[in-house]
Amino acid sequence: MSSKGKSSAARSGAAALGPKLRFPEFRGAPGWRITKLNSLLFETKHRNRSLELGREDVLSVSGEHGCVNQIEFLGRSYAGASVKEYHVVEQGDIVYTKSPLKKNPYGIIKENKGKRGIVSTLYAVYRPFPKCSSTYLDHFFSVDYHLNSYLQPIVRKGAKNDMKVNNADVLKGDICVPDLVEQQKIAECLDTADALIALQGKKVEALRVHKKGLMQQIFPLEGETQPRVRFPEFVGAGDWQEISLGQIVVVASGQIDPTQMPYRSLPQIGSENIEANTSKLIDLKTAGDKGISSGNYVFDEEDILYSKIRPALNKVAAPNFNGICSADIYPVRPSDDRLLRDYLLYLLLSDGFLEHAKRNSERGKIPKINRAGLLSYRALLPEPREQRRIAESLISLDELIDAEARNLETLKTHKKGLMQQLFPQVGERDA
Repeated sequence: MSSKGKSSAARSGAAALGPKLRFPEFRGAPGWRITKLNSLLFETKHRNRSLELGREDVLSVSGEHGCVNQIEFLGRSYAGASVKEYHVVEQGDIVYTKSPLKKNPYGIIKENKGKRGIVSTLYAVYRPFPKCSSTYLDHFFSVDYHLNSYLQPIVRKGAKNDMKVNNADVLKGDICVPDLVEQQKIAECLDTADALIALQGKKVEALRVHKKGLMQQIFPLEGETQPRVRFPEFVGAGDWQEISLGQIVVVASGQIDPTQMPYRSLPQIGSENIEANTSKLIDLKTAGDKGISSGNYVFDEEDILYSKIRPALNKVAAPNFNGICSADIYPVRPSDDRLLRDYLLYLLLSDGFLEHAKRNSERGKIPKINRAGLLSYRALLPEPREQRRIAESLISLDELIDAEARNLETLKTHKKGLMQQLFPQVGERDA
């Protein structure tokens, strides 16, 4: 919502803005008012001159996570030699960082929801007046459109992409707000949505950690010939067979021109289209849509795709369609019935193969593993019936993880839609 549009509405005496959705107790209340942000916040100038707080209390501001303790979140403090002139930030204060992000080129505004700390003088710190909920403002400015529209008329950018704005001027823009009680109700509602999202996110992460732990149990450790955990029907079945990968797989060779038909109409997979550690394919497009012109490999439903660049990222996928892939990806398939395709997927995702790939990657500007390095891996292979049991269990777990990840995205989408209705949009008036 631009400052110009809001000021015009206020001068013309038009009805105050109102959101599409209001809680029942506020539906008969007056419309929202347009006011300057400096009527809601004031700049605090409390410096750390008594050194009441130290380097362990330094905060940073993250677009995704808000105000975070540097050591707890980043693993170390990035403070200067002295923190004597740092700003003191109390819980509930609003912090503006003048560091641009891709989505937020004029900086970001966040509430400190954690314990008190200190921030560099490159930050500005504000405190709410009694009629303002800082949590409401935090949610309002978490919408990229709201944040960028508010800051863009105020902030000038320097030649080095630095922000040319003093702390007081940041508060001179217009903002549309309801009374305090309604602000608090909106903040409480969105806090509840955030709590549900966080809970679901932890559930997804717990499942991923469980899968990682399970794979460490059902694939033998280096130097061992049996896994630590076997399914009941295979307990006592004996050692797994050690065999080089080159004896049981085939790697595609011979590249095609992706600008020619039918290849340019096929899905094209690059390393960026494979999610690290999960085997998930993302943001797929045809070779024609992506403008691919360099040589590619053809793959089909019998292949496993292994990204040879930056092997530490552990990018492996099992597409269920025909397509083409970047020359930075090896299409790999079993060469005979000793090895099942689904088992090969998880073998290449296992910690054992990951460590092998990192040890055997060329140490250039971009690490990569060549064919010889890939095929030299000494795999431990159970008989096909046990391979199938292992693969089925991991496929089921992946399906559960995917379902919970979709639930997480649904919650995020619901919150986004809720915010669009709880905050007024340009041109809308309170009914």
